[in-house]
Amino acid sequence: MANRMNRRMFLGGLGAAAAVQTANTATAASAGSTEKVLIVGVSCSPRKGKTTSTAVQEALKAAQQVDPRIEGTLLDLGGMKISGWGAETEDDFATILPVLKDERLGGLIIGSPSYFRSMSALCKAFLERCAVLRKPKLLLADKPVGVVAVGAYRNGGQELVIEQILTAMLCHEVMCVGGKPSAHQGATLWNAYNDDITKDEFGMDTARKVGIRVAEAALRLAAIKS
Repeated sequence: MANRMNRRMFLGGLGAAAAVQTANTATAASAGSTEKVLIVGVSCSPRKGKTTSTAVQEALKAAQQVDPRIEGTLLDLGGMKISGWGAETEDDFATILPVLKDERLGGLIIGSPSYFRSMSALCKAFLERCAVLRKPKLLLADKPVGVVAVGAYRNGGQELVIEQILTAMLCHEVMCVGGKPSAHQGATLWNAYNDDITKDEFGMDTARKVGIRVAEAALRLAAIKS
């Protein structure tokens, strides 16, 4: 019995050492790499350049401050025509598709206003059209995805919007992430200041925490792949 226990402890020690070595190798590879990691923020509000766009930009800014390798790109869908899945007419989705297929893509931050305690129709259409990223292979698999939600009230359905978006993205086998403490599920912002969302200090802080979390996860994934 003692021999079996000693052997088990020895093998367990080997496994732990191997895990530490793997983690150290990944960290070293990440630290020595200069390859850019792209984080794409998508503002799914029909109001271009307004509160949702500002909040997503804040998350991207925080993501870029995590590491010089992080590059942020905003896709503001406001004013674009994007039809849902199965639409036969041409629309603007084709103009943003190349960014979503970029080989440097390391993660996504998706933002939506809360309309009647649900994501916007534009956000739903965008998510449906992202189905093209699933075939012939899952282009978004394992990539971290965080969500930014903006509501007209402090408790205006923001967490429901986050849940809805992340549930849809699970079809891509992504890594769903929240933020740091006070933003565990995602960013929740309150538009209570006549469209100046920057005055919601708590909400803007949650957006930054989501950006940081997505960037950290994207860098870990890049280290594993290198």
